[in-house]
Amino acid sequence: MSLAPGSRLGIYEIVASIGAGGMGEVYRARDPKLRRDVAIKVLPAAFATDPDRLARFEQEAHAVAALSHPHILAIHDFGRDNGLTYAVMELLEGQSLRDALRNGPVPRRKALDYATQIAKALDAAHTRGIVHRDLKPENVFVVSGGHVKVLDFGLASTRTLAPADDPSLTFATTAGGTQAGAIMGTPGYMSPEQVRGEVVDHRSDIFSFGCVLYEMLSGKRAFQGESSVDTLHAILRSEPRDLSTLTDLPSSVTRVVERCLEKDPAERIQS
Repeated sequence: MSLAPGSRLGIYEIVASIGAGGMGEVYRARDPKLRRDVAIKVLPAAFATDPDRLARFEQEAHAVAALSHPHILAIHDFGRDNGLTYAVMELLEGQSLRDALRNGPVPRRKALDYATQIAKALDAAHTRGIVHRDLKPENVFVVSGGHVKVLDFGLASTRTLAPADDPSLTFATTAGGTQAGAIMGTPGYMSPEQVRGEVVDHRSDIFSFGCVLYEMLSGKRAFQGESSVDTLHAILRSEPRDLSTLTDLPSSVTRVVERCLEKDPAERIQS
């Protein structure tokens, strides 16, 4: 159900639709108390009677609120109104890292600056025992001026499998923590242990971080097959093309990326 401009959700007045995805619709809205615009993510009405979906949506809000970090999207409020469950977040102006990559690699200075900010966000989450589990360019937002925000921390969504040739599909997750046998993530950015359905820890995010850094520096995905199944197989069995053949980078930078992309979590950079 789409909300029309001028309608209300709790105390918030809907201004316009921003976008929609598997976890719901996002709107620009006005906070009358603080007189500022915010973003509101609304859980789809079809999920409103699903206790598991509701618990997972609320879990995300609690996880992000607990972090309170300058490089992580802030959540201001959480509520229910007229059968709809919603989370109120800071409104960002800028573009996703995915949009920034559509024109090719990010200039090296910017790429390393963005990477440093993403790493600080991950470190803050890992220190609190939170593993992102779906870090990818779509979940990194570059605010005007180059300030980076990581989105969807603590996301615990359940999604059905998309068609095998869809490179953006997200596999099912489990609430409360990743359990053995649950495959969760986005092909091209999942760690090998995610692909195998194993229990994951913060080092899985470090692998995903390596994939994002590789793509920012080269303009190419570290792992990409003709189908999502081919991509997952590449993550398990293949090495990405040597960065030094794609771009002129200091060896110190390529070593960091290579260490992040080690198949064995014990051989990766550990924090």
